[in-house]
Amino acid sequence: MLRITELRLPLDHAEDALRPAIAQRLGLRGDGRAELLNFTVFKRSYDARKKSAIQLIYTVDCEMAEGQEAALLTRYAGDPHVKPSPDTRYQFVGHAPADFYAEHGGQARPRPVVIGFGPCGIFAALILAQMGLRPIVLERGKPVRERTKDTWGLWRQSELNPESNVQFGEGGAGTFSDGKLWSQISDPRHLTRKVLTEFVKAGAPDEILYVSKPHIGTFRLVSMVIKMRADIEALGGEIRFEQKVADVLIEKGHVRGVTLESGEQIRSDHVVLALGHSARDTFTMLHGRGVYMEAKPFSIGYRIEHPQSLIDRARFGPNAGNALLGAADYKLVHHAANGRSVYSFCMCPGGTVVAATSEPMRVVTNGMSQYSRNERNANAGIVVGINPQDYRQDGRHDGPVNPLDGMAFQRIWESRAYELGEGGYQAPAALVGDFIKRQRSKVLGNVEPSYKPGVTLTDLQQKGRGSLPDYALDAIREALPAFERQIKGFSMPDAVLTGVETRTSSPLRITRGRDYQSVNVKGLYPAGEGAGYAGGIMSAGVDGIEVAEALAADLLGLKSPSDRSTP
Repeated sequence: MLRITELRLPLDHAEDALRPAIAQRLGLRGDGRAELLNFTVFKRSYDARKKSAIQLIYTVDCEMAEGQEAALLTRYAGDPHVKPSPDTRYQFVGHAPADFYAEHGGQARPRPVVIGFGPCGIFAALILAQMGLRPIVLERGKPVRERTKDTWGLWRQSELNPESNVQFGEGGAGTFSDGKLWSQISDPRHLTRKVLTEFVKAGAPDEILYVSKPHIGTFRLVSMVIKMRADIEALGGEIRFEQKVADVLIEKGHVRGVTLESGEQIRSDHVVLALGHSARDTFTMLHGRGVYMEAKPFSIGYRIEHPQSLIDRARFGPNAGNALLGAADYKLVHHAANGRSVYSFCMCPGGTVVAATSEPMRVVTNGMSQYSRNERNANAGIVVGINPQDYRQDGRHDGPVNPLDGMAFQRIWESRAYELGEGGYQAPAALVGDFIKRQRSKVLGNVEPSYKPGVTLTDLQQKGRGSLPDYALDAIREALPAFERQIKGFSMPDAVLTGVETRTSSPLRITRGRDYQSVNVKGLYPAGEGAGYAGGIMSAGVDGIEVAEALAADLLGLKSPSDRSTP
């Protein structure tokens, strides 16, 4: 196969325009039917820098007639956009023999345990199951359909279930999100392709394999998660819901199993920690057991909402509304005078702002979209980067920071948001125009906030009761007009800020070595977003695959392609 990249066509090109465009690019006769046997679109993106002349950009894999591929590669040897197609097929580390778990001397080999069933835990369990290693998955929350009912209970009736919500339950936090399926991670082994392929097998649309910014949306993710669970179980895996891990068993620096809240012990020499970024009680337990972890930076801020039509016009001009382009997104950053960086985070076109707390009497916001992305508003986090010195709780200005201090810092502002929202999980909100002027908002304008259970208009910058630290408030107030220069209308007075967004990423990292195991507890595999090694569905899924490979290699006595300690 031969791959062409950067093949550009007008946005409104005819359906049959790709073949002649490929033929022209390769210098073939006519439409190239004699030489070009077939082709597939590997990727389609767009260039919207000239709004009146938006171009589609294709990467295509071409099947050529015998002898043609070699001749063309020779002809275009110096062309960076004509190369052999890479092999993107997934290769397993190995497979367990059929008698791997047979009893010897009255004892069977302990099975690997995966704690958490979000994107990272799902893919760790799936890969282990596909290799015949029959993982046991322990998920503290409920199956996804029951979890959905509990989540709607918070949104519609202000009733929070601390063990079943946006953060906890089958599918993890990614289930109630935009379902974004792209990432900026380095991916030389094409593991993102494995993630996308498994999603398609589970019911995702084929287009996620080739569009540049694929997404799924919450409703589709629910059914996909159920299908992937069934696949793991069919391969011998076991998924146990409402099974909260209360303790880890560590003997002489090696994990030997876990203890559930019920008191049951499960023996295992290989445990994956796919906890998610909100498992605060589990982080505290692990820290108490001496598992090495360290404080890390994260970000805090608000959700901002605009009319989606405004964003579409700003990004696509006269092509706004084109079906191939869909609802427009954006990515913004501003470096404030006080040294802080302010940036857009988890932008959700045509979506809603959702209540995402997992603890009573605290307010946390996040963004979500359905596959259609056809709600009135666009929303995104507008967040400020902070570092461990900002949130340390001991009053010092140097030395290491307690890795649990970031959670305490998050709780301060989540509790303040609950207070400013005046209870019932209402979120504090302000109009952008009022926020810039440092005044209280009293009446909504043309943008209706989507957050449920609802918002309480207030002054987000009250003296002594501000909704965020002063340095964050100052940086965001400066950034909003700056973003206006990139997206006309961004600082419109009627746009709505809803607070607070505190769980952009994990506030700590459970440090691991090149073998993916904890640096001081052998057999313990910190993984995904909660452990500080991913951010979003795709990177979490890839990390789950790599951790599963490292675990399987150790268990089967094989060399892992993910083992970065080997040259």
